[in-house]
Amino acid sequence: MIVIMLTVSMGCINVDGFAAHAEPLKKVAIIIDDLGNGMKGTQEIMNLPAKVNVAIMPFLPTTKKDAELAHQKGIDVLVHMPMEPHRGRREWLGPGAITSDLSDEEVRKRVEAAIDNVPHAIGMNNHMGSKITTDRRIMSIVLDVCKERGLFFVDSKTDHKSVVAELAVQKGLPPVENHIFLDDHHSISHITGQMRLAEQKLETQDTCVMIGHVGTQGHLTAGVIRDSINRWSGQIETMSISEMVKQVWQWTPESTLPTSNK
Repeated sequence: MIVIMLTVSMGCINVDGFAAHAEPLKKVAIIIDDLGNGMKGTQEIMNLPAKVNVAIMPFLPTTKKDAELAHQKGIDVLVHMPMEPHRGRREWLGPGAITSDLSDEEVRKRVEAAIDNVPHAIGMNNHMGSKITTDRRIMSIVLDVCKERGLFFVDSKTDHKSVVAELAVQKGLPPVENHIFLDDHHSISHITGQMRLAEQKLETQDTCVMIGHVGTQGHLTAGVIRDSINRWSGQIETMSISEMVKQVWQWTPESTLPTSNK
């Protein structure tokens, strides 16, 4: 007589000591913005024992250094493209920003230059940008350049009227959107609460995209991510944004123009 022992624990079924997941693990992609200027928390984020993704601003003192280190560690790199917001000073944007007064030609030129300035970039997201992500003319050009260079675009969703997802679908790009800002308030309690919110979202959806930042709150964000990873063991796993794009939207790049950022 053959006896098969079944036990269920943490979403897994154990058959005679062999574990198989009864259900796929929920997946989280965590993007950390604002690298490139030697910001606080950069090392803590890079050294996390989990898959994270970094969005690096172009044309800043540590842009290339941060991108090279991330690539060495197997971390996905995105271009953190400065874009004009509805409110705020332009000097907050940084060099090479996309503003609403630019011509089509200048928008294209700046996006191409930013991609070339951030080594190993596989995608792009917006830094600020509430005004630009609602502008069909400009975002159409931005997405065209991304597609030509083999990059996808992650909409940070700084404005609920953003047209990025709609345009991305029209152009054959994945409509990737941020679901939760982790550290829009700089406290451990708030960041922890945002992580809990992600867990709640994953009760009804399979994936979640979250955005945090280096800078003043960088070490706090890194610490909360580390604690959450330990709590998620066997239930939720972190993944690279490029893996999520492939799994959820079955998208792979079809670059038609050479890129010098690899």
